[in-house]
This record gives sequence, C-alpha cells and structure tokens, in this order.
Amino acid sequence: MLSQKTRLISLVSLIALVVGLGACGGGNQPSGEAGGSPGAEGSTSGAGGLSGEVKVDGSSTVFPISEAMAEEFQKANSGVRVTVGSSGTGGGFKKFCNGETDISNASRPIKPEETELCAKGKVEYIELPISFDGISVVVNKDSKIECLKVEELKKMWEPAAQGKIKKWNQVNPQFPNQDLTLYGAGTDSGTYDFFTKAVVGEEGKSRGDYTASEDDNTLVQGVANDKNGLGFFGFAYYQNNQDKLKLVAIDAGKGCIKPTEATINDGTYQPLSRPEFFYVKKEAASRPEVKAFVEFQLNTANKKLISEVGYVPLPDDLIAQVQKRFQSGKVGSIFEGKGSQVGVTLKDLLSKEK
Repeated sequence: MLSQKTRLISLVSLIALVVGLGACGGGNQPSGEAGGSPGAEGSTSGAGGLSGEVKVDGSSTVFPISEAMAEEFQKANSGVRVTVGSSGTGGGFKKFCNGETDISNASRPIKPEETELCAKGKVEYIELPISFDGISVVVNKDSKIECLKVEELKKMWEPAAQGKIKKWNQVNPQFPNQDLTLYGAGTDSGTYDFFTKAVVGEEGKSRGDYTASEDDNTLVQGVANDKNGLGFFGFAYYQNNQDKLKLVAIDAGKGCIKPTEATINDGTYQPLSRPEFFYVKKEAASRPEVKAFVEFQLNTANKKLISEVGYVPLPDDLIAQVQKRFQSGKVGSIFEGKGSQVGVTLKDLLSKEK
C-alpha cells in the first residue's frame, strides 16, 4: 500500500509540474503592444521571452518619464531589468559617451563637446525627442510676485548679479524690500543650460551664489520653505507640488503667460518652452530588449504616461517622424550638435530630414 501511495503522489506531482510549465509558457507569449514597434506588424510586442538589462541615466527632468515607462514596460517584460538613474543631462552624457549606459536622457540637445566625447568613445547615437516641457519659475506660496519680465529674470541670474542683487526691490522698485534667495538646477543640468541660454543669453553662464542641486525635489523643498525664495525646474515638478508652490507668469514681450499644457504645446510660453529627449546608443539599439523599450516609449498608446507625470506629449504627427528616425537608425542630432537653441521648433527641424 505504501508503494502504491508513493507512486500516486509522484504521478500527481508530475501532472502539476506539467500544468505549471504550460502556464508559464503561455505567460511568455506576446501580450499586445507593450514593448512593440508602434504600428509595425510582426514585431516583438510585450514579449515575456525578452531578457537582459537596459541602462538609462541622465536628466533629472526627464527621469519621471523614464521611470514611469520602465515600470509599465517591465510589467509586460518581466525578464528585462530597466535601471534609471538621474545624474543630470551633462553627467548622463559623460556616462553614455564612455559606454556605460544604453540610453541617455536629456533636457536639451547634445553639446559640441559631448558630440566629440562620444566620437572619442566610438559611440554613435540616435537622438529621439520624447516630450515638451516648460521650465517653470516658482516662488513661495505666500509670495506677492505674480509675473516677471525676462529682463527681470536676467537681472537676477546674470553673472554680474553675483554679490550685488540681493533684494527683490533691486530687481524692480515695486517689489518688496526683502532678501532675494535663489534656487536652481546645478551646472550639470540641461535645465540650467537651457534656462541660462534663454534668460541670460549665454548657455551655462549665471551667478554662482545660489542654492544649486541636480535633485529637483531639493529645489522644490527649498522654495516651499523660504518666503523669499525663487527657483526654476521642469513643469512636472511644479505640477506635482502645486500645493506647496506658486507659479510665476513670464512676460517675453507679449504679456504675462504661465506654462500650461496648451501654452507649452503651442510654444506661446516663451522663451522657456523646450523639447526633451532620450539618446540611444546605436549599437545597443540592435539588442532586442533595448529596441523593445525604445519602441515602447515611442508608442502613441503610452503618451498617457508622459501626461500623468506632468509633461506634454508630442503630437502624433511628430511621434511618427521620431519613430521613423529610430527605425531607420538615423544617427546624429537635428540640432547639429549645437546644444540649447531657443525659439526653434521640432516640427521645422524634423521636416528637413528626408
């Protein structure tokens, strides 16, 4: 009886094992569009059979987008590990051009010196715009400041202001006679580069006596706890902290305009509207897991993730052009490696490509 019972237990265990293996196999079949090429038939789409690691680093501004995309992508592709860092646009390019990462997030186009660095590292890259942002100027919740002219921002932030412009009423006599405390992105940040280009007129040049951080949440807390504070960072960080901060409208000569999804999308929020990017190492793009993750991010079905974290998705016609750029393996920058450029449009630059 004991031997029959043992054989029966073994048989039941064997059946359970076979059923279990069958279920696992079913879970590894493609599951819809996740990870698939947007609009491309026959491509790998949420394939659980994918495996490997995708290394992403770069802009802290673009970080929330990659983080959200990675989380959703991994749900459908559990065999792939996507790691996302945020060492700043400049710090990210250093790692990327040194061959340490597959994808580099950037809140401004690649600079000439970074292009040279990638050339030295024999890293070819595909530049892919992913969203729009409006750099947001914020003050403390209790501040009376409603709108600032671009020239007033320049007066605060230009190198000549260091050690001299210390009070609000030095910027404008109508402003309060109170200390002016500034918070902004660190010098490795693409947001710093674009902001200084747009406001001061020269990329990477500003006063140095301000509280700088590559962590935008540190800047949020700084302004939120300082009644005289003013800071700048990506729109998403304002969107997610509206209860703590006050958004300032910017007057570039056409009246006071605040960043909103509409004003960022149509470019009327000037001069602080800009595109955001991720750069893919061409060699890495041939790996199935990297290719699938890039295509997932460019899938129009996943635009909602960009909106959810607080940025503005590209319109479908531009996404189609960006998808084409990736699928054709187009290397180089549509900005010709010149870095931050104010007032140019993605539509015009992408339309020039054949």
